[in-house]
Amino acid sequence: MRQKLVVLTGAGMSAESGLKTFRDMGGLWEEHEVCKVASFSAWQKNKELVLRFYNDRRSQLSKVNPNAGHYILAELEQYYDVQIITQNVDDLHELAGSKSILHLHGELTKARSTQDDSLIYAIGYKAIEMGDVCELGSQLRPHIVWFGEAVPEIGNAANLVESADILVVIGTSLSVYPAAGLVDFVGPDVPIYLIDPHKPHKISHPNFTYIEQTAVNGVAYLKQLLVN
Repeated sequence: MRQKLVVLTGAGMSAESGLKTFRDMGGLWEEHEVCKVASFSAWQKNKELVLRFYNDRRSQLSKVNPNAGHYILAELEQYYDVQIITQNVDDLHELAGSKSILHLHGELTKARSTQDDSLIYAIGYKAIEMGDVCELGSQLRPHIVWFGEAVPEIGNAANLVESADILVVIGTSLSVYPAAGLVDFVGPDVPIYLIDPHKPHKISHPNFTYIEQTAVNGVAYLKQLLVN
């Protein structure tokens, strides 16, 4: 049986594909604070504005491609049972060929009903407009976990991390909860590799390796370590 390699990816994973992160935006979009157009309260106040914000994100996503780091993670499936948990809402892991991906914060390429959360629709890179409704007749919203909303997949993510033989964390500062708390579910003998160009918060784990590189270079180096 192959070892289970669980990979947690954040914004730094997709940055080298050219996707702007909220940090790259300086916290602003068209003079609006990003956190105020990515929340349920913003949706209640101005649905058209929120839809336009995510339509812009989706349009941007349609113009970029997976980077070498995404492809190497897919290649590692030849050697490991790779399970990816991503905080990213893009589809770059899928496009690179990874087979098992859990999206913690939703997916840009999907919409869902505002009446029934289980009604989720693949929309690709199309815009969601006012008047686009689900089969129950209610307005569609982005299939995104907004600031302040619960993270439905966090329990499944914790179970995956708990079952890991190796944990790899890429492109995240581990400062945003609940995702940051996932490392606490790793067994004491499980090696953790953290790939990020910026020094992370200290991880109190006996088997921790920090790789101070961007996602592309760091994942290439990781492959050398893991594949003999």
